[in-house]
Amino acid sequence: MSQPAENNNDSALESDLYKKREKIYPREVHGIFAALRLAAMGVLLGIYYGTPWINWDGHQAILFDLPARKFYIFGLTFWPQDFFYLSMLLILAAISLFMFTALAGRLWCGYACPQTVWTEIYMWIERKIEGGSKKQKKRDQGPKDASYYSVKAAKHAAWLVFSLWTGFTFVGYFTPIQELWTSFIGWNLGPWETFWIFFYGFATYGNAGFMREQVCIYMCPYARFQSAMFDHDTLIISYDEKRGDPRGSRKRGTPSAEAGLGDCIDCTLCVQVCPVGIDIRDGLQYQCIGCAACVDVCDEVMDKMGYPRGLVKYTTENALQGQKTKIVRPRIMVYIGILTFVGVALIYALLTRIPLEVDIIRDRNVLYTETDEGLVQNVYNLKLINMDHRPQRYTLAVSGLEGMEVIGQTTGIELDSGAVADLPLRVQVDPIAIKSSSSEILFHIQSEITPEIAIDEHARFLGPVMR
Repeated sequence: MSQPAENNNDSALESDLYKKREKIYPREVHGIFAALRLAAMGVLLGIYYGTPWINWDGHQAILFDLPARKFYIFGLTFWPQDFFYLSMLLILAAISLFMFTALAGRLWCGYACPQTVWTEIYMWIERKIEGGSKKQKKRDQGPKDASYYSVKAAKHAAWLVFSLWTGFTFVGYFTPIQELWTSFIGWNLGPWETFWIFFYGFATYGNAGFMREQVCIYMCPYARFQSAMFDHDTLIISYDEKRGDPRGSRKRGTPSAEAGLGDCIDCTLCVQVCPVGIDIRDGLQYQCIGCAACVDVCDEVMDKMGYPRGLVKYTTENALQGQKTKIVRPRIMVYIGILTFVGVALIYALLTRIPLEVDIIRDRNVLYTETDEGLVQNVYNLKLINMDHRPQRYTLAVSGLEGMEVIGQTTGIELDSGAVADLPLRVQVDPIAIKSSSSEILFHIQSEITPEIAIDEHARFLGPVMR
């Protein structure tokens, strides 16, 4: 019994929307760009796994202590009130990504994206245990015997150990990693630490071990909007169609003109080494992550054939059309201008940052009161927050009107790191010194331990004007 036409159309639509994944077995490649990727992977993984073990000024170099609301970044301590600095840092990261994309395409994706970096290391582990791409493919298509399962089990065991170590390191940025290690050895981890170690570990295991290129093609939004940042002067990986076509095989050393063909020998190695399984000869495609594996392998083939390198290379659309490439162009200058402005502002803000916050709240229930001695009195409540990573002791002084007297604690104000103090103060002034119904006064708060930590806050003093 035949299916209705409507059902056949639905099946065809479903087939178009949801393509079944075919596992990719990328060949290992060597060359200058492969070496650069390997170096980038080593540096980035070294930073990720090594940084939590570095101590700085008595604490972990980078630690996001959420329960204490302290964020240590080397010699600096930040608090939730310092969200401004994070905002500036995110702006710098976003604009940098836009600028490097406009200059060199998907440079981030090919060399520094966490998905790329961890996929590379998982593929390396896979090759060490299962062998090269041909062996892997042959094993997957062969009988599922004891040898098959033993090799697969060894690979997944190595992946799982590395994944859990990745999750452990991730949690080590939020819980002091040496304490975390002691708890881990004694199997005394808290519920949240355990959850995040396994959650982040299995996320890495799934993304880098199984999903791989699917994350780049279907899940990452960057691939979808990157074209908005490209122009004809953006560096892309491209196949030189004019030089390479018509394609065809020939003996090694045969000149292309003699064979009546282009330089491309149609070996398909550029497809075999591609981690996302595309054919670069079909032109620029959004799936391309710019890893340049096809450039390395094509250069090797050209060397063996005795042809010039660069059939597949980093180039621009203008260069392919014989036009001059412009590196300095308006959009790049705009990006550089924004980066310079925000970067200088961030550096200035960090250099002038004072790890002390002071809020002055004047008692608004009454404008002012008069004491039995005839002095005019205003009541204030000062809130002090020690935003330094060390305990501090402060002194307080008030100026602005002649003969001012402060009733309340003004010396030896001790605060632990992150602590908040509420200081009720009464400021009294002889009415003869009052020249205006609203006068500006200045509160000066300074650390006795670290004198460079000092802040001035303005307030208003209300009183009668003597006639």
